[in-house]
Amino acid sequence: METTLRGVGVSHGVAIGEVRHMGTAVLEPPAKQIPASEHEREQGRARQAVEAVAADLMARGNLAGGEAQAVLEAQAMIAQDPELMADVDRRIVVGSTAERAVYDAFSHYRELLAGAGEYMAGRVADLDDVRNRIVARLLGVPMPGVPDSDEPYVLIARDLAPADTALLDPALVLGFVTEEGGPTSHSAILARALGVPAIVALPGAGELAEGTLVAVDGSTGEIFVDPSEEKQAELERAAAERKAALSASSGPGATSDGHKVPLLANVGGPADVPAAVEAGAEGVGLFRTEFLFLDDSAKAPSEEKQVEAYRKVLEAFPEGRVVVRVLDAGADKPLDFLTPADEPNPALGVRGLRSLLDHPEVLRTQLTALAKAAEGLPVYLEVMAPMVADRTDAKAFADACREAGLQAKFGAMVEIPSAALRARSILQEVEFLSLGTNDLAQYAFAADRQVGAVSRLQDPWQPALLDLISLSAEAAKAEGKSCGVCGEAASDPLLACVLTGLGVTSLSMGAASIPYVRATLAKYTLAQCERAASAARAADTAEDARKAAQAVLSGE
Repeated sequence: METTLRGVGVSHGVAIGEVRHMGTAVLEPPAKQIPASEHEREQGRARQAVEAVAADLMARGNLAGGEAQAVLEAQAMIAQDPELMADVDRRIVVGSTAERAVYDAFSHYRELLAGAGEYMAGRVADLDDVRNRIVARLLGVPMPGVPDSDEPYVLIARDLAPADTALLDPALVLGFVTEEGGPTSHSAILARALGVPAIVALPGAGELAEGTLVAVDGSTGEIFVDPSEEKQAELERAAAERKAALSASSGPGATSDGHKVPLLANVGGPADVPAAVEAGAEGVGLFRTEFLFLDDSAKAPSEEKQVEAYRKVLEAFPEGRVVVRVLDAGADKPLDFLTPADEPNPALGVRGLRSLLDHPEVLRTQLTALAKAAEGLPVYLEVMAPMVADRTDAKAFADACREAGLQAKFGAMVEIPSAALRARSILQEVEFLSLGTNDLAQYAFAADRQVGAVSRLQDPWQPALLDLISLSAEAAKAEGKSCGVCGEAASDPLLACVLTGLGVTSLSMGAASIPYVRATLAKYTLAQCERAASAARAADTAEDARKAAQAVLSGE
């Protein structure tokens, strides 16, 4: 009998296939004492396993490229963390085997991080994966992972580590569903990059029996268990129509009556540029520069290294708009040379622009490098600061840009509710706004963006979030300036129409989402988008907001 379950859809598309579960294994090694004569040998075994796992993660990253590479390189850094290794060595000295010392050291760190808010709640799955890989190597057992299958299937897992998600074969893994995770988790981001339909935060997904036929709709977050032939045909028709619309859609983003909505790409470095160009991105709406700084958390990259990397991206979009976000460190991206140690709640502490203003030499070097990278190029460079709270922050950033001789537009990210409430004040200092809806939702609802248990509050359809977006867009319009969205909300085609109706002037997303958004926008007039936006804001829940917008756009 057909039943329907609902989670959070994080990657567009429909997948119909039989369930296969992620392989699991008991990786807790036995606790036993070893004599002092074996301590040095066990420490050597631990170091060798750590280095082998780090090398494997780096190799997987090189194969995957793009955003996946940055994520897996960050995991390799976790594996080699000197404090963790020092803890492993201490545990071996008091009698633990290498595998037990690794297990206990990582478990202790896990407990600390799981209770430290955003800083680590969203990275526990990454940490567990690194621990399991090291322990499996020490025990000489296979690493739990994606099942072997000759036939395509729908993958079900408690959670998916980035190392598994990055190398999924879309020819075999038709889609995936996880019990945990959130819309902004690493696996969700990588699923969108791969173009694999995906649903996260679906409690009870693990109870689906192996071999059960399911249909996964990554756009709505619905999973249909034992779907009827009629339901399968309906979903397949919808998928075929969507594919045909994508093929027919090209050119700049616009509504059906010609209202232009530039569609830009979010990129994490030069490796993401080819996909953005192929998808027809009209520029870059969010160039994340953290990839340069994660290579060595002890010091900032040189000006020369930064110039080289920035220029590669700028050269790819002649006559296009490229919006660069200066270093957004802190919270889940700590850097030894920049981030304060032992903050009680790093998500609410010294992060983003706050860190850079505390270290003006880091900001000055980055702004100077951007100025040099743009010299002689026919590109429209814009530079924005993360975590701007008020006009004082905006002025400090704009002053730093001018002092560095940067010939570009200066902007502010709206990620804190205070910035949305006082957007018009902030726009007295900067020339544009860019809404980071992931963090804006997190701070508006006091809901960690990486915790599946509060994922309903991270839903970008929440009417309160739409209100904050509307406030920002209205302020920008009143000042004759632009207001874009670069958070994950922009990748939802239906929500893209609502954002347009709210007055947002550009949309930036992962490259894989651009064709979907372009095709959907082209079906509706600006007036329809405005009516859909009003209907969504009038609702009381995220689900009702989506239904109300859908009803308006479908003419119901």
